[in-house]
Amino acid sequence: MGRQALPLRYTAALAPMIWGTTYIATTEWLPPDRPLFAALMRALPVGILLLWRGAAPRGAWVWRAPVLGTLNIGVFFALLFVGAYRLPGGVAAVAGSLQPIVVILLAALVFGSGIRLLQMAAAVLGTVGMVLLMSGSAVHLDVIGIAAALGGAVSMACGTVLTKRWGRPDGISLRVFTGWQLFSGGLVLLPLTLLIEGVPTHLSPVNVLGYAYLALIGAALAYALWFRGIEQFTPAAVTFLSLLSPVVASLLGYFGLGQSFTFWQLTGIAVILVAVTAGQLGPASATSKPDAAPPLDRIGR
Repeated sequence: MGRQALPLRYTAALAPMIWGTTYIATTEWLPPDRPLFAALMRALPVGILLLWRGAAPRGAWVWRAPVLGTLNIGVFFALLFVGAYRLPGGVAAVAGSLQPIVVILLAALVFGSGIRLLQMAAAVLGTVGMVLLMSGSAVHLDVIGIAAALGGAVSMACGTVLTKRWGRPDGISLRVFTGWQLFSGGLVLLPLTLLIEGVPTHLSPVNVLGYAYLALIGAALAYALWFRGIEQFTPAAVTFLSLLSPVVASLLGYFGLGQSFTFWQLTGIAVILVAVTAGQLGPASATSKPDAAPPLDRIGR
């Protein structure tokens, strides 16, 4: 692992660490029982903001951008919140921890790179660590909730692999590329939100602050760092970093909400960190090159 790669890995790791603050921000700053509206406000407004004076998708990206936005943002957010509301957080987190396994299998299929035994073992170890970390959660196996949590992990995994496969078109900045996906994902969430939840009649200043934080930091900044990480490293190496999200959420619960840890939960954190580290071992980046895209330098960033 080169010296230049380390700072990039650190910044890529910031994305799931930021996502780990979502739980405390939601419970402390947002109105209750509005998961789809929270997802919508996290994606669509900031997507529009990022696209200000930016280029519109052209060529193959007319359909690629909505596909990535749907997988990484729209479907993922919707299934994530369905799973979160129908399952205890521990069960949902364990289901989400299967994402590295799915990414490893998909990447081997798409890139023909084979399956590295060390990374697969690390992926299984990460799930074991997640089970230990969430061992204090009540167990309630809701079939729809489990299907949603697993579907969310598969959706994000597919989005991660396709983002690596297609790359970022020439002449398009990371800001605009992120905006394409947040805007597309927000459009997917818009009708679902209006049909199922509607719009809150009142928002307090604290609520507005919470939505602004989730949009600007939790979406715009975090996803830009995530997409840049996918560009620089293999999909498997990047997706292991997602295991840091529940670790950060648990630590914030301990320091900010007065929650406590058992011995097995602390062991789970240690096991997860070992899995994340082991998942970074290997080639720095995928050998397969992304699909060529039409030059877009002349249409601005």
